[in-house]
Order: sequence, then C-alpha cells, then structure tokens
Amino acid sequence: MATPALPAIPQLSTSSGVRLSKEHFLVAVPVAVVAAAGGFLVSRYLSGRSCKKGPVNTCINKDSPKVVHSFDMEDIGTKAVYCRCWKSKKFPYCDGAHSKHNEETGDNVGPLIIKKRDV
Repeated sequence: MATPALPAIPQLSTSSGVRLSKEHFLVAVPVAVVAAAGGFLVSRYLSGRSCKKGPVNTCINKDSPKVVHSFDMEDIGTKAVYCRCWKSKKFPYCDGAHSKHNEETGDNVGPLIIKKRDV
C-alpha cells in the first residue's frame, strides 16, 4: 500500500539561494513588525527624555506676564552684550553665566552682541 503524498509547501527563494517556507515567512513578518514597533517606541521614549521641558526663565521678573526690555541705540554706546541664557546676575546684560549653563546642559547658547559698525 502506498503512503499518501503530503501537499507541497510553497517556498520563497532569494537571489542568494536562501529558501523560506510559508510557515517561516508567517513567523518572520510579525516578529519584524514587533521589533520595528518596539524600536520606534524606545527611540521616542529616549528622545523625549533628552529634551527637558520647562521654563527657561527661572527667576527674572516672575511677577510680570512677559519680560521685555527696550533700549535706545544712542544709550548703548559703542557695544552692548545681552544675556540669552536667562542665568545672568546682571540680566538683561551678559555676565558670562552661559558658560556654566552650557557645561551643565550641553547647550551652546551665547550672548547677543550689539555694536556700532566700524566706518
């Protein structure tokens, strides 16, 4: 008596000669999708941790709804250096506090320098 033949399992083959059966393919696709989704979620989590959200101004004129300073060009003289890191003890003028801020946070902020053009 002859044994019944098993149905043929379709196989996928690549140019390198690797053959994947349908069962292997059906297992590989969900694993790849889960791995991709997991990688995406981990990258979103890690990128969210690197950007700390919070106020930039931690102590200057906190009772004011908006901190604004205005200067006349004639009052500036030949050069003025203004703070952009909000850490200066002489705010709005720069006292170099951005150097310490940059070391602590990895930031690259510097002052705003306004000077008269050399003629």
